[in-house]
Amino acid sequence: MAFDLRAALLKKAEVETARLVDFEFRLRARTMRLLAGRIGEDADALVARIVRGDDAAIVAELETARGLPPGALAADYRRSLAEARAQLIDEVGDPSPYRLA
Repeated sequence: MAFDLRAALLKKAEVETARLVDFEFRLRARTMRLLAGRIGEDADALVARIVRGDDAAIVAELETARGLPPGALAADYRRSLAEARAQLIDEVGDPSPYRLA
């Protein structure tokens, strides 16, 4: 029986992709939850918006709905993103891909 390097690499790619996609989804959801707490929005409603658009579009919608100038919530978003990333790394580990060697 011979070792199939191609199959091993494909399996690794599949596992790594799933792990990174999971981390990205959790990061987006947690970021929106933290942002909601900072700006006084309903957290569940804000998290539900992640299926309809990217984070920049969501923040832009919030600014428009509140009558704020573009970029007004950028600092709150960045702080929420940094905090969410730190929390997730503590919980599930660093999202950097694992090396074969």
